[in-house]
Amino acid sequence: MLNIADTLHRWCREARPFALATVVDVSGSAPLPTGTSVAVDADGNAVGSISGGCVEGAVYDLCRQVLHDRAAPRRAWFGYSDDDAFAVGLTCGGELDVLVQHVDPATQPHLAAALADAMEGRPAAVAQVVDGSDDLLGATLSVLGDGSMTYGTLDGGPTDRLVTEEARALLRAGRTARVTVGGDGDGCPEPLTVLVHVHAPPPRLLVFGAVDFAAALSQAGHFLGYRVTVCDARPAFATTARFPHAHEVVVDWPHRYLERTEVDARTAVCVLTHDAKFDIPLLRLALDLPVGYIGAMGSRRTHDERLRLLSETGVTDEQLARLHSPIGLDLGARTPEETAISITAEIVAHTNQGTGLPLSQATGPIHRPLPPPVEVAHSEMQP
Repeated sequence: MLNIADTLHRWCREARPFALATVVDVSGSAPLPTGTSVAVDADGNAVGSISGGCVEGAVYDLCRQVLHDRAAPRRAWFGYSDDDAFAVGLTCGGELDVLVQHVDPATQPHLAAALADAMEGRPAAVAQVVDGSDDLLGATLSVLGDGSMTYGTLDGGPTDRLVTEEARALLRAGRTARVTVGGDGDGCPEPLTVLVHVHAPPPRLLVFGAVDFAAALSQAGHFLGYRVTVCDARPAFATTARFPHAHEVVVDWPHRYLERTEVDARTAVCVLTHDAKFDIPLLRLALDLPVGYIGAMGSRRTHDERLRLLSETGVTDEQLARLHSPIGLDLGARTPEETAISITAEIVAHTNQGTGLPLSQATGPIHRPLPPPVEVAHSEMQP
């Protein structure tokens, strides 16, 4: 639902009831991800898309019906059928499981606050029950800010606690996902499946080394939606004029900046200096932090020497296995722009656990489920 937060927020402010159709599960080559929504108000105004066009008419009609009848939430399934060329289905070959529900903003006032935070770029998570008892189906609970503020309720007891914990974890990971709680002796008597819609700040791309490759990489990272920082200890090179696509340019020793800045499991660290006096203290610290990706530029000879020096400082083999070096996928890249594509392609593949193979050489669905967030263990090593 957060894909249409601006319109839904306005409808909530106006206390305007609406029908909400949400993709609660996908399989195969479905065009849009879980959590994508369409909404329709009483005047027939529609916003959003869940399929890129091929099933929108059927979803719109179902929304109008649920809204008119004030009916209980309904499920609809759309898949590909080659028996009838005019059947309502997904021509891309995927499958969608859609939950359609009537939403009265007056009974769920916390939705307006969550939608407002999402619109304004603040962290927000809305947990929506998509499988469970009839009285809870479609119910929502919101977690805002750093996860410390919770609004709404499902049962006023253990279910709220369990769902809030899951929503907080996904908010930290910056990921929308389905989770199942209850039914296992934890105080929640019946299992529930909850879809947690998450809006999180952009992930960070930290580029160390104010070189030509960094300029191209900052542009590519900006295009992919990262908040880009370029850092270099040399003030003559680390200037905003040289890096117009970076959100910030920092003059500082790389390891000292990394030591004081905020990182998380979505942060990508790219070391482009290939200079040991910068690289070794920086990578030694980075490999002990819970960041999602660490890559370093350099030849294979530079890489081997880098591994030797890092090992001598106490970096373990397990930590070294996290290092992507030489950085990037083998695209035959030569120019800074081509190299930036090589690096960002590796970051995307690593983040989504992709193979990096051409799709023509791979099998199975093109769009696979996102992997669960990975927790990175810290060592006791001090920088």
